[in-house]
Amino acid sequence: MNPDIEQACHVFHIVLFQPEIPPNTGNIIRLCANTGCHLHLVEPLGFSMTDKQLRRAGLDYHEFADVELHQDLPSCLKEIGAQHVYAFSTKGKTAYTDISYRKNDVLVFGPETRGLPEEVLANMPPDHVLRIPMASSSRSLNLSNAAAVAVYEGLRQLGFPQAN
Repeated sequence: MNPDIEQACHVFHIVLFQPEIPPNTGNIIRLCANTGCHLHLVEPLGFSMTDKQLRRAGLDYHEFADVELHQDLPSCLKEIGAQHVYAFSTKGKTAYTDISYRKNDVLVFGPETRGLPEEVLANMPPDHVLRIPMASSSRSLNLSNAAAVAVYEGLRQLGFPQAN
């Protein structure tokens, strides 16, 4: 692991619940490598970790990011042990900018084609289901874009601890 990133680990934990599209996960691997976040992938994945598209999107960043696979969301969250878990959903009532991010917060994102399932959202405090505002005629943002928006808002609030 890159020593510059090692010092900042882990600013946030990004959890992708059943991701489906390899380039999105590859882009988020790159995001994690550049921000000191830890990436957690909850199975089943819609691709193989050796997928060419995943590797192409992540380029050479796999070696600079911590990526961990988990069988299910409860065991993932238990292993992380974080106190503050935020789910991102178009169904959220709280804007992602209306919370105070803390180091080691967990940011959970759902699969690209369907978002987080209702049973996951129902287990979250309502003010921990966050939305990223967008045009009312839009369905959703791209997963890797949504993760980047959320991570960088949290980093901004923390004073960009990983920046040089």
